[in-house]
Order: sequence, then C-alpha cells, then structure tokens
Amino acid sequence: MLGCATALPPHYYSQEDLLQGLEQLWREQHYNGQRLRQFHQAMGIAGRHLSLPREDYLKASDFSQRNRAFAQVSLELAERVVSDLLNQSQVCAEQIDFLVYTSVTGLSVPSLDAQLMNRLPFRLDLRRLPLFGLGCLGGAAGTARLADLLKGKPQSHGILLSVELCSLTLQPQDLSAANLVASGLFGDGAAALLMGPAASGRPAVVDTRSVFFPNSQEVMGWNIGSHGFSIVLSPQVPHYAQEHLGPALVQFLEDHQLSPADIKAWVAHPGGPKVVDALQQALGLPTESLRTTRDSLQKVGNLSSASVLFILAEVLKRDYRPGDYGLMLAMGPAFCAELVLLKW
Repeated sequence: MLGCATALPPHYYSQEDLLQGLEQLWREQHYNGQRLRQFHQAMGIAGRHLSLPREDYLKASDFSQRNRAFAQVSLELAERVVSDLLNQSQVCAEQIDFLVYTSVTGLSVPSLDAQLMNRLPFRLDLRRLPLFGLGCLGGAAGTARLADLLKGKPQSHGILLSVELCSLTLQPQDLSAANLVASGLFGDGAAALLMGPAASGRPAVVDTRSVFFPNSQEVMGWNIGSHGFSIVLSPQVPHYAQEHLGPALVQFLEDHQLSPADIKAWVAHPGGPKVVDALQQALGLPTESLRTTRDSLQKVGNLSSASVLFILAEVLKRDYRPGDYGLMLAMGPAFCAELVLLKW
C-alpha cells in the first residue's frame, strides 16, 4: 500500500441541520417525529458532507435526476481524489496498470472508471475492473481483488477508487425504520488507494478472506425500482457482527498463528455505533482499538465502501514497526464479509 487519498463534497451540514431538514420534509407524513430525532441522535455523528445543497433534497426529484447528479458529482470527486493520490505518492498516471472502481449509490454506462480515462492521462491499455453491488463491503473487497491482480504482476501499480454518494439515494416517500436510520447514518465521499511494489514503512497485503453467510440476503442491500435505490437494512446487522463475523475473523487470524491481540492497526468499517460495539465485544478488544473507526463515523458518517479507505488513510499516517500486523474488515450485502490481513 503506497498511499491513500480522500475527498469530500463541499456541502457540509451538522447532524442537527440535516435533522431539521428531514423534519421539514416529513412533517406532514411522519406520525412520530421524536422517533426520527432519536434515530439521528443515537448515531453519534457530528455532521456529514452532501453532494448537493441541503435545500435541493427537499425538492421533488425522480431517479433520473438523482442519477444525473451522481454522474456529475462522482466524476468531479473521482478526478480530484485520484489526482491527489498520484501527486502525494509521486506516481504518474501512465505508471498505473490496474484501476478497480467500486460504488453502490449510482449507475453509469460507461462506468466511472472509463469516464475518468478522458480526464487523466492513463495509458490506453489500462486494465479496468468496475465493481457494483458490494455496498459497504466494496472498500475491503476492492483492496483484496486489487491485491489478487497484483500478485501476478508484482512490479505493477494499481488504484482502487471508491465513490459513494449515499445522500442521492434518499427516499422521501419511505417512512420505514430502515430509511429513517439510513437518513441519519450515511454521508458522501470518495477515496483512492494506490498499491504496488513493496515499500519501506508501508503495509503489504499478507492474505485475504471472503466470508459468506447463507440465507441472509434480507439483512442489507437495495430494493431497486422506479424510485431508485430503497434501503434494506435489518436490525440484525450487529447480531451478525458479533455471532458470525467475530468467529470467522478469529479463525482467519488463527490460520496465521495470530489472535486479535496481535493486531496493532484495526481498519474496520463503521457500520454504525451498535455494529462497532458488537464487533468490539465479539473480539474482546479494548475501546481504543476501534477509536479510528468511531472517530470517522463521528466526523463524516458512514460512507459505505469509501469509509474503510478513509480509516486506512488515517492509519497510514502513523508509524508502525516492521512486523506489526493490521486488519481491514467490512460487511456488506449478501450478507457477507471481507477480511484483509496487513503486515508492515
């Protein structure tokens, strides 16, 4: 891992500002405004960045309009974050051999990675891999798949790009508990990770593991219809983190003669306060182990696949000793998880 950059859209609002806007939107429909307030306050989020000015979300818009906004904002963020990544890593676009792109909050054909080819001077033989449908899992899974690609060409360079504009999936007509929770949890952002030949002071991917939980597809995902993306978000997510992900993670570490206590850097996706608590309890971790995860959630909210890369960017700023281990992990639709073991 040679570098990681992040980018946020310019429209920032405190959690209270966003709550007031939603209260205005749902005032006549929502039978229990106090419940909405409780959901938002329970997240422990200070504020979030949005793709559009807050007032634009109060206007009637269909899926086509929102997806056009995704196409415009996502390309702007993608160009900015990849340019920043290349500049800070002192690597030229022409040196990039692979580009993996993940998102689950907007659709475009050609995909965003192809559109980015017309903005940045990548080689015309760049190998692209767009990933859709992985949800919050995408940042960890994309890292793992890029590592797989680079195994066959260890001197090559590859970029993982994540752009998630969760605010554009807001469903004004949906008063389900899942949508009310999502309206207080998710934010917008983009991140890009550069991987390539081993470098001093940087972690390498030691191993990866995909974990699938059978008969759990109703736990998380989208129902996609004429209104666009409608959230599927079960209250069982913390249960899966504690009862299923915890044991799978411990087994993964044991296969490398490690335990949770051996992990110095936790790069854990911030699914939500209850999910983070459940993971901490399942692994018997001290509170400080997941501090970076909690801080990221508090500052910008859950950014779906981009969140784990935001956390990784913070981890890469710190000094670790050669031989220290880190673990990247996330859960997502299916229901499933992705684990990435790192070593400095």
